[in-house]
Amino acid sequence: MSRSDPQLIPSAPGGTASLPPGRVALLFTVVLVTASGNTAMQTVMPSIGTELKVEDFWISLAYTWSALLWMICAPLWARRSDKRGRKAMMGIGLLGFIASFGLCGLALWLGLNGWLSAIGTLVMFAACRSLYGGFGSAAPPAVQAYVASRTSRAERTQALSLISSSFALGTIIGPALAPLFILPGLGLTGPFVAFTLIAVAVLIALRTFLPSDDPAFAGKGDITAAPFSTNSNVAVQGSEDEGGVAEREPGGPIAILKRAWNDRRTRPWLVAGLLGGHAQAAVMGIVGFLILDRLGLRETPLLGSEPISRAMIFGAFATLIAQWGLIPLLRLGPRASCLWGIAVASAGVALLSVAGREYTIDLAVALISLGFGLFRPGFTSGASLAVSRAEQSQSAGVVASVNGAAYIFAPAVGVWLYGHDPWIGFTVIELLCLAVIVVGVRNMTKDENLTERRKP
Repeated sequence: MSRSDPQLIPSAPGGTASLPPGRVALLFTVVLVTASGNTAMQTVMPSIGTELKVEDFWISLAYTWSALLWMICAPLWARRSDKRGRKAMMGIGLLGFIASFGLCGLALWLGLNGWLSAIGTLVMFAACRSLYGGFGSAAPPAVQAYVASRTSRAERTQALSLISSSFALGTIIGPALAPLFILPGLGLTGPFVAFTLIAVAVLIALRTFLPSDDPAFAGKGDITAAPFSTNSNVAVQGSEDEGGVAEREPGGPIAILKRAWNDRRTRPWLVAGLLGGHAQAAVMGIVGFLILDRLGLRETPLLGSEPISRAMIFGAFATLIAQWGLIPLLRLGPRASCLWGIAVASAGVALLSVAGREYTIDLAVALISLGFGLFRPGFTSGASLAVSRAEQSQSAGVVASVNGAAYIFAPAVGVWLYGHDPWIGFTVIELLCLAVIVVGVRNMTKDENLTERRKP
């Protein structure tokens, strides 16, 4: 058993407590470093693949096994954190990230310097990357459960939203720093070394300053999708009775999944989320390779990291504008957010398909990210509002699986279609967006009715 947390001071007879700001900052940093590292990797991988003379499809496919492992292992680590403690699981997650990132960087360095063949490099990279999916997936659920178990219901949404925003911030910091870490002797593998060392420092801080945990409440943090983008989101699971005990759904994860997909209330939102998620994963997988092609950088891939970084930074800022600005300012409901978001994203995809200059590409990526920044919270909140308070655990768990499922095959398939014929690739993505609009118009409950349903 972990020792109790001496800094957890009840603020009410029911045991409600707040997290000290310093501890929130540390938890924020644990998630931030993984999100930053992953987006920095996405910035340099198209250039590395070109340098190795590996087809774009195989570079995208190298992430598939890791994403699949994440989907399998994240729920297992989340359940284990209830027995072993959340701090221990955060440590395992950071160790998984450190081992994966460091070994991936080593594999790529050996390949770029002629010590390994291109195929050997890619196989070693995929194997090392699987450490992140298998063990790195322990950290985000543990962070969320740590926060959820130490905050009252009134404080929890704000605290979890703050932790969730670290994903979005990481997608800005990672691409911004990646070009700065491309150093002599390390080249394109420099970001791997840098973020490995940063993660080691965060792990030391975690071990030193975060008290071992003895939760005051049962954890209710959602299991997030792998932080490949700004779309990883947090939802408060379950509900509490007066004693602070979470309601649990009967049956195992498979039974809950089947119930959710067979439920007419949630099915339109989940179908839209699955279709839209695949559209986003496919188009964002294409962006880096498209920049190398349209800007004529295939012969000088080392120069490709900076324009790719700029495009990703524009996209990340657009996502933040959508989620932190437009949705609260315009008071968009779930259905409106979904439909307007997918329409804006579709316009961005159309612009990207014909963009030939860096400015136009950046604008297209920003539009795509703005659109999906509206769409994602829309389908997530729609699935939540469609069901009762007692069914929130089921809704949140299935939404998390939908978010992650898109990143298993869609990026590789999108890149393969783009490599075969760009117009086929973009047409498929536009058809996915159109399908979301059809599902939304025909089957999604109107916002005023959805809100009315949840009124006491």
